[in-house]
Formats: sequence, C-alpha cells, structure tokens
Amino acid sequence: MTYSRRDFIRTVGLGVVTAPVLAAFAPVSLTGDPVAIKELLGRKTPNIWLFTGDSITHGAKHTHGARSYPEVFAERIRWELGRGRDMVVNTGISGHTTQLILDDFEWRVAQFKPSVVSLMIGTNDCAKPQLPPDVFRSNLEQLIDRIRDTGAIPVLHTPNIIITTAAPERKRLPEYIPVMREVASKKQVVLVDNYKHWESREQATVFKEWLNDPLHPNGEGHRQIAQLMFRELSIFDPKAPTCGAPYYEGVH
Repeated sequence: MTYSRRDFIRTVGLGVVTAPVLAAFAPVSLTGDPVAIKELLGRKTPNIWLFTGDSITHGAKHTHGARSYPEVFAERIRWELGRGRDMVVNTGISGHTTQLILDDFEWRVAQFKPSVVSLMIGTNDCAKPQLPPDVFRSNLEQLIDRIRDTGAIPVLHTPNIIITTAAPERKRLPEYIPVMREVASKKQVVLVDNYKHWESREQATVFKEWLNDPLHPNGEGHRQIAQLMFRELSIFDPKAPTCGAPYYEGVH
C-alpha cells in the first residue's frame, strides 16, 4: 500500500520533515501507515496520539504507581523526542470490549480529532459469549474503518499473554490473537504484537516479573509494551531512558 499526495494531506496534514528528528530513526524502507507516522513525527504541527482499550490501556491499580505504557509513550514523544506540544490522550476503560468502544466511539475517539489511534483490546472480548471470534473480527474491522474515517492512523496491539489456568473464563484468548493479526494484515495496519513478544520469553519469568495478576501487566510489563511499540514505530533508541537506559540526575 502506498500513499498519494492527497492521502498524505488527508492523513498527516502538510508539515515540514526536519532532518534532526528523522535522523534519530533507524533507516528503514517504509510505505503506507509507517511512513505516514514518520511524517507525523517530522512535521512541525503538533499531533494528538490517542490510546484506547480496556484495563491494560487504562493502566490503573496494577502498575502500583508506575507508569502505564501510554504514559511511557508520552515521555518518549513529548520529552525525549522534543515534541512538547504533542498531546497523548488515554481513553482506555477497565472491563471494556470492542463493542463498547464502537458504541462510545464519538466520545472515546472522534471528539479528540486524533492523528494516531492506538488500540489494544481482546482480553475482555474473549470472556463474552456474545463476542465470539467472528464478531470480534467484524468489530475490529469496523473500528479500524471508523478510525481511518476520522483521518487518523490506526495502530493495533495484541494484548499480553495471561495465565489462563487462573482466569479460565478467558481461556479462549489464544483464539482471538490470530484474528487480530489477520485483520491487521488485511487492513494494512501497523501491528504491535505484544502476545508474540511475551510468548517468546520464558513463561515463568514473564508471569513473575511482568504481570501483577493473571491478566494485568505490572510496571515492568507496561515498559515492555511501550518499548515494543517504540520498535514498531521505529522510534526505539537504546540510549533513551524510556527505552531502558538509566535515568541520570540533572537540571533541564
């Protein structure tokens, strides 16, 4: 998928791509949404980055006061990348599903006129008999279409792995992950595959060090989600504190 000039004007607006900002990114061959996001990061006009989803995006309680992944993202964009006028909005709500976001789309998403919409969802859908994988697929596709209709760029996240033996009502979550991957491929949406990333690590370590309970990431889990998103958006920098480098004292 490639973008015409008209697509870029509609999607990212007219802006100036500054060399210092783009030089911070690894040189990669990009088309479609990835290059549109790169344009957003290079323009002078401020962006609105909207995060929505369920309790994982909401980020309450289970971080024990540490930052949620939208908050880590905000520091990366607004401080480390110097885009102080960008806004990061979080409308994730604990317990929510694709259907609830669709029903509340104008309030949760459209009213903010976002530049990018990040959606992580599925952990509650899989526990709802009325939201089997085929309905989940349809809802995801509708959400992506409605996000694009606002002029925003969608970014889709698979949720983290969960301890299904301790949450048997969500034992079908593994059936929903391929649906998300297929929809992302079909709709040519940037996918942050947290499920794959977490699954690739030693399970006992992940369960002990990245989760606060059978479902919810702790502070370290949220850092993992944020850092994987940075990699997918080509803004990961190992020298940056949000990407894992140490924080140093100093006056700025």
